[in-house]
Amino acid sequence: MATFVLVPGGWHGGWSYRPIAQALRQRGHDAYPVTLTGLGDRAHLRAAVANLDTHIQDVVSVLETERITDAVLVGHSYAGMVITGVADRCPDRIGRLVYSDAYVPADGDSMWDLTTPAFRQLFLENATADGFRVAPPPGLDPRTAAHPLPSFLQKLRLSGAPSRVRRRDYLYLSGWQGSPFAGVYERLSRDPAWHTHRLPTGHNVVAEAPDKLLEILLQGGGVAARP
Repeated sequence: MATFVLVPGGWHGGWSYRPIAQALRQRGHDAYPVTLTGLGDRAHLRAAVANLDTHIQDVVSVLETERITDAVLVGHSYAGMVITGVADRCPDRIGRLVYSDAYVPADGDSMWDLTTPAFRQLFLENATADGFRVAPPPGLDPRTAAHPLPSFLQKLRLSGAPSRVRRRDYLYLSGWQGSPFAGVYERLSRDPAWHTHRLPTGHNVVAEAPDKLLEILLQGGGVAARP
């Protein structure tokens, strides 16, 4: 049995992983979809000041409170920033990292640094209502909420501990225009330390290809971190 901790991307809450969490539990695994501060049913909590550190601590708190020591930590899109920070802070609690069409930062990177000019423009335009929250782009699920802008801007500081996690997977979703992740996939596909996967779907893989995502998540299981 593996323990999956599922971290959603920008504007989304833990609800976005519900079909995957249910499927994992039906197969005998534990699954913890996380809702980050300022989003979902936590949209009222510190939305004005929540930053990347806040979101990293949200996930660390789940690992510590639930006494999880061998997590398969899954991050979609923006949450690649979050799970990298979590792996840096508590690598001994993580057996595997799975980046789902996500940013893979190095020390000193912010999501603002890593994304495309088009997304930077979107963040600025959609934050004009109050200056500190980025409204969801059109066409997303009505349950999405404005995302704290500081979390997109803050630079991540790393010690190198994420490299201690034995298995790291990257899933590239190639079926949408304007993706900032093609170069990430190409780079990691040449790195023997990574397991890479590619699906010809849009960015919302849970909605478009849940069975394929589940298949990838069940590969490898939870693997203990290197001592």
